[in-house]
Parts: sequence; structure tokens; C-alpha cells
Amino acid sequence: MTAADTITIRPIGPGDSIEELTSLLHRAYAALGARGWNYTAVDQSVDVTRKRVESGLCLVAVDAGGRVVGTILFHSPGWTTGGSPWLQRPEVAHFAQFGVEPSLQKYGIGSRLMEAVEAQARAAGAKELAFDTAEPAAHLIDWYTRRGYRFIEYAQWRRKRYRSVIMSKSL
Repeated sequence: MTAADTITIRPIGPGDSIEELTSLLHRAYAALGARGWNYTAVDQSVDVTRKRVESGLCLVAVDAGGRVVGTILFHSPGWTTGGSPWLQRPEVAHFAQFGVEPSLQKYGIGSRLMEAVEAQARAAGAKELAFDTAEPAAHLIDWYTRRGYRFIEYAQWRRKRYRSVIMSKSL
């Protein structure tokens, strides 16, 4: 049995702590922040986490002890804040705020979260599932490419010190 086998993936619930989710995101994104990439989740406030969670469907990975050890945020097709023509397409869903507890990375929890968000996108009628990440994050781009995602376009988000790549997968 692997660590991923003891994990339950479910929507965030009223008993889940936004403060703990924020701390998890800070830990999950710390190595990226140390490289100078100012992803929102590197240091977002609890209020920002709450607003982001409320903007879509937040899925959490929960261990056997009830601790949230991973998360991903799903946005239905048509939801966008602008900035990317691809993300504005009516058939494209996207995800954000994806992170796994650093000590549990490479045990399949992230893959389980990705499978869940891809299933959610299909259920929502999306033809594509997209996301963005920092262009210099080659290790992340490689991981997503192995999962069937492809480069679509570049985006430059306000207040980001890096250019993003938009990647997408046909569902």
C-alpha cells in the first residue's frame, strides 16, 4: 500500500480549516518561492485563500487521520479573470492552487488530485482542462507534459515576476 492509497479526495467542507489550508499551500509552494517565483500561494493571506476557495470547487486530499495533505481548485468552463484568450474559451475549464504537503510529494497524491479534477472537468462538460505555471518551472512543465498537457500560449499576469505558460489537455 502507498501513501496515496490511504488518501481520500473530497470537496472542502465546513469543518476544514482555511488557516491550515493556507499553511499547507505556503509549505507546498515554498521551494518555488525560494527560486524567486512569486506564485500567489507562496504567501497568500487566509482571506485570499478563502476568496480563491469560494471562486470554484476546492478539492482536498485527506489522510487517514483527517489531515488535509493536498488541494486543487477547479473552475468550470467560462470562469475567468481574463488575461488569457485560451482560458476565456467556453469549452475550457481550468485549475489552480494545486499543492501537496512537501513530505508526501512523489507518492501519487498529486496524481490522484489531477485525476479528480480531470473527472470534474469532464462532468462539467469541458472539452479541455487548462492551467498556468511559471515558464522557468521546467520540472513542473515536464510533469504536466507527461500527463498529456501541451503548451498553448504565454501569459503575463499582473504583479508576477515571471511569464506564465498556459497548458491544456483534451478531455
